[in-house]
Amino acid sequence: MTENVSKPAIFQFFQNIFSFLKNSSCYLNLFGFPFSTNSLTYWSEKLFHCLFAGIGKNDAMDTTEKRQRGRPRGFNGPSDVNSVQSLDRALRILAIVAEGSGLSLSEISAQSGLAASTAYRMLTTLENHGMVEFDTSDQLWSIGVETYRMGAAFLRRRKLVDRARIVMQELMEKTGETANLGVAEDDCVVFVSQVETHQAIRAFFRPGTRSPFHASGIGKAVLAHLEPERVGTILRKAGLQRFTDRTLSEIPALAHDLAVIKQRGWSVDDEERHPGMRCVAAAIFNEFGEPIGGVSVSGPTVRVTPERLAEIGPMVRSAAAEVTRMIGGVASP
Repeated sequence: MTENVSKPAIFQFFQNIFSFLKNSSCYLNLFGFPFSTNSLTYWSEKLFHCLFAGIGKNDAMDTTEKRQRGRPRGFNGPSDVNSVQSLDRALRILAIVAEGSGLSLSEISAQSGLAASTAYRMLTTLENHGMVEFDTSDQLWSIGVETYRMGAAFLRRRKLVDRARIVMQELMEKTGETANLGVAEDDCVVFVSQVETHQAIRAFFRPGTRSPFHASGIGKAVLAHLEPERVGTILRKAGLQRFTDRTLSEIPALAHDLAVIKQRGWSVDDEERHPGMRCVAAAIFNEFGEPIGGVSVSGPTVRVTPERLAEIGPMVRSAAAEVTRMIGGVASP
């Protein structure tokens, strides 16, 4: 590989991976025609800038390349060689620290083949992101809690998606509507899996689509099982944006709805995010009885009628309880 071609290509590879997530959308399909759009930007950008900070700076390009589809508009070509080299070095050091049980700077320098000063700069950058830790008493570097959190989140989500799939398939067949799986993030719900109905008119959420807690069935199901203080913190941070005339954008109305949801065990998004679409959802719990996401059934209001809610609600609640059991969770009392 040559220095001037291959390393910028590596950057382009990572850029393409994270930029495609910015185009996630929510549709109500009528023979393939889009109904509405919802963009995903938060976690892809956060993870991209956290892991690859510095890439794209100090560009030293002799020519300007034509922007290819799949890249941001502000991206006109590969970053310089040194930025990619820095990323490679940082990831190499992170892997070395992860394999050790506490390493000194000289050990990391020797194993990575980098000068101690260079290794130290990489380590302090990783430390700023919580990915490595430094013990001042014995002067050793070890893996950080943020790295563990990321790995644990990956394992938890993969376990959840895999085990929920068969339950979602059964739920779709029983209700005749699209079944969805969403996980709770800091200020929203992220849809991670879906089993579509065979109906021509159906709800569709592209994996990675985000939805506010207060304006989604899964989001409200999660909020209903959190302590009021935690709910208040989430809502202050995320806000109560009004999407339709039915959005519960006032605290009293939302609080009343959450109390009803907790009592009966399932929630209803009654055209609160997208006009013409209704959703029924129930929360999924982890081993500590904490809501981590939920299962939902969504479809057009002409089929998911108010009369059908009493039928669909208990089925969704049972499906969520089954997923909770399958991942070793404990339902909230």
